[in-house]
Amino acid sequence: MINLYEVHECTIDEKGRVLLPRTFRNQLGKHADKGFVIKRSIFSKSLDLYPASTWNHMVSGVQKLNRFVKKNVEFIRLFNAGVREAGMDKSGRFLIPRDLMRYAGLKKNLVMSSATDHIEIWDKSRYEKFMRDNSNRFEKLAEEVMGQTSAGPDDK
Repeated sequence: MINLYEVHECTIDEKGRVLLPRTFRNQLGKHADKGFVIKRSIFSKSLDLYPASTWNHMVSGVQKLNRFVKKNVEFIRLFNAGVREAGMDKSGRFLIPRDLMRYAGLKKNLVMSSATDHIEIWDKSRYEKFMRDNSNRFEKLAEEVMGQTSAGPDDK
């Protein structure tokens, strides 16, 4: 199981190469050696970088969808739009394809933010705007999302 944490500011060079921060490489361990998949994020104009093992696990669920249901076929088509392999070179860099850079509005300055089992890649100004616009919602969101779970000893 992968459990990533931390947020890093990075830069992208003119060829679209980005250095994966060492802390992420260390946290990924052997998972980093198996390569990555990069794709458009579903709910934001950012990118998701998945270790291949995480991607394969997630796709196994998608593969179970009935392809004789139109909405399933449309979902699969949109879900896979722009999906690319992203291997690291010896320096720890990976390439972000131009079409994905355009989709996410990536310029020179990026933010790589952990999302437990994958890494979100944002244009720095878009990330900062998202955090600024949504930080006061976090308390209510945390209660709505996590407040319904039973975790304490009295919750039997």
